[in-house]
Amino acid sequence: MRLQGKTALVTGAASGFGRGIAETFAREGARVAVLDINAEGAAGVAAAIGPAAIAIPCDVTDGAQIAVAVSQTVAAFGGLDIVVNNAGWTTPNGPLLNTDEAAFRRIYDVNVTSIFHMCHAVVPVWRRQGHGVMINVSSTAGARPRPGLTWYNSSKGAVNTMTRSLAVELAPDGIRVNAIAPVMGETGLLEHFMGCKDTPENRARFLATIPLGRLSRPRDIANAALYLASDEADMLTGVILDVDGGRTV
Repeated sequence: MRLQGKTALVTGAASGFGRGIAETFAREGARVAVLDINAEGAAGVAAAIGPAAIAIPCDVTDGAQIAVAVSQTVAAFGGLDIVVNNAGWTTPNGPLLNTDEAAFRRIYDVNVTSIFHMCHAVVPVWRRQGHGVMINVSSTAGARPRPGLTWYNSSKGAVNTMTRSLAVELAPDGIRVNAIAPVMGETGLLEHFMGCKDTPENRARFLATIPLGRLSRPRDIANAALYLASDEADMLTGVILDVDGGRTV
């Protein structure tokens, strides 16, 4: 019960890493707002968690929707202690000039601008409370980019810099900001990152670049998020925690 009495909001929580984080937080005693553009998926996750969770449909690229989601969470649970900016997007792995401007902007809107919107919605709440924890889900792509994902890689580099800058600016307010950088994971976006079908042969090529020899899983990211969100990490801010099986060494 490492998050007993705390309230968390997790974006992109209908599946993958986000679902794993929401479920782990609830298991550890937190009340959880499950946000996702997939309203049905979010409702299913919240229902499976039980009374400690609520589902809120939300497009994280829309600042107004994020503001409403934060307000609904505070109204439902009486406060908000933890935000996990997990929602992410990429175009399929391929030549950089194959990505048009609309697709490029979509990557940045989901991966970067969403954090801008979340800060505007949640920082005033945390300043009134005198505390808060933000965790941004970045990627090893922000530090050790793979070819074919240039625009995604650059968006995660932005997330890393934003995380560090937020950490130093918000520290006087008692607000901690950290990031998790997973290696390629077993999620719905796996084939986008690979740029090919997920066959044993294709997967083996990518596993060869990860010293521990496997992809990341939702539980790996959820356990890292649990630590960063807990009071055990109250001296950590501005950290980019690689959960990568040695990929970035």
